[in-house]
Amino acid sequence: MVSVFMPLRSGSKSITNKNIKLFNGKPLCYWALKACQDSNLINEIIVAIDSKKYKNIISNFKFDKINFYNRKPVNSKDISSTESVILEYLSTNTLPFDSIFILVQATSPHIKSIELDEMILKSQSKNKDIVSCVRLKRFIWGENGVPINYNINKRPRRQDFEGLLVENGAVYISRVKKIIESNCRVSGRISLYEMNENSFFEIDEDQDFLISELLMKRF
Repeated sequence: MVSVFMPLRSGSKSITNKNIKLFNGKPLCYWALKACQDSNLINEIIVAIDSKKYKNIISNFKFDKINFYNRKPVNSKDISSTESVILEYLSTNTLPFDSIFILVQATSPHIKSIELDEMILKSQSKNKDIVSCVRLKRFIWGENGVPINYNINKRPRRQDFEGLLVENGAVYISRVKKIIESNCRVSGRISLYEMNENSFFEIDEDQDFLISELLMKRF
């Protein structure tokens, strides 16, 4: 069993109703949900909501893998962690302990279904949790004036520079048992998956909307 969990909260402060704001003509959450729907390996998509309006909008997508979960108000606040609503759901639903459980964020519209399938296969073959990342080719400095990821006396050319893998907040894969035991979205043996460059942008502020919409239109 492979389950995706997408937590949606209607009370976003940075952008009002961010998850359903139109993004290239569709509600923002549509894009990540579409990638999950089109996956060959995902069996179900659990959308955790706190709003009937959200349920009505998402129901109109006609995605047959989606099931809704009404999250409790205590785990729908500004200060509520993603883990809190995941653990709430797992405590009230009896999924097999060895089931693959995938957290997918609606604020990552550049997710591709083929990437999801590759991450699932990687998790299965290596028996590891997966964290999605993007390669960042930037020279990073500490506040003490010391470079973190390169030697200033041997400044590499960009094409020769491996850069850093940066967590992009898009996808996290674990097992139900491990999440319950660790109270964390990933734990233990973890492997990284490098996603497409556009997935570097999470939608948190208005400028993220503008940049990401342009990237999607172009690519």
